[in-house]
Amino acid sequence: MSSVKNVTELDQLRLAYKRATEDWVEAIRCEETLATPDHSMTEMEKWDDAHFREEDAHKKATEARDAYKDALRQINDGV
Repeated sequence: MSSVKNVTELDQLRLAYKRATEDWVEAIRCEETLATPDHSMTEMEKWDDAHFREEDAHKKATEARDAYKDALRQINDGV
């Protein structure tokens, strides 16, 4: 692989990580917004659903981070 392709791939992985992290932050904010003074079961279920979306977004951000770190290691350490 040429270095340009490596840089391009790294940039794509970095951007994917940044997008996944932004999605995760958005999911956290959505969940936090649903922690309201309305103590009804309906609102609690919406809050729970938001929490599950936050967990999924966190998992995707972690996976994207790991993919980016693995690529960095391969290029920088030749691993």
